[in-house]
Amino acid sequence: MMLYVRFPLSVRSVEDLMHERGIEFSHETVRYWWNRFGPMFAAEIRGRRVDAMRAYRQWQSHVDEVYVRINGLTHYLWRAVDHEGEVLESISTKSRDRKAALKPLRKSMKRHGLPETIMTDRLRSNGAALKDLGRGDDREMGRWLNNRAENSHLPFRRRERAMLRFRRMRMLLKFASVHVSVHNHFPTERHLQERNTYKQFLAAALAEWRGLLTS
Repeated sequence: MMLYVRFPLSVRSVEDLMHERGIEFSHETVRYWWNRFGPMFAAEIRGRRVDAMRAYRQWQSHVDEVYVRINGLTHYLWRAVDHEGEVLESISTKSRDRKAALKPLRKSMKRHGLPETIMTDRLRSNGAALKDLGRGDDREMGRWLNNRAENSHLPFRRRERAMLRFRRMRMLLKFASVHVSVHNHFPTERHLQERNTYKQFLAAALAEWRGLLTS
């Protein structure tokens, strides 16, 4: 399940990889595993990170949206990202108005606490939503200030292409939630770390993941 969610692989690609390692199962087994156990693992990982996030006070939140096509209709996937690039919340809506912008802001603040500053693009809906929350003065906008949120869409886009897009909003929300938690769990900024340091972080993440499987 970890291979399917973490990397841009299809269920049949995972089946072939496991066949090369001498493990036989159907590609439908992979689909069943991530549908059945993915949300459970995601909730456990998310709970641990929420407790750690609430211990900090001086952190930044980045909010951005990206369009997703479902059966020919345009939907918007909103993401709230912290200053280190970890995705805090993912919410899908059918519009980009003030009510839609309020959803990721309210959910992230309720679960993770209040950030010191909030970075957004120049979408007016974000400004209106922050004013409703009384955080209009904490908003910052700039050409590159929101790159954390913009870059957070790239792993999801690669995964979306491997899955040949989504056909239902319910499946989009479910997979986005699982994908975000698994992606946050493993170290990603390997270009900013030495090889030995990255390997240590990766080994710790894998050990914690195996602990989730056995618990």
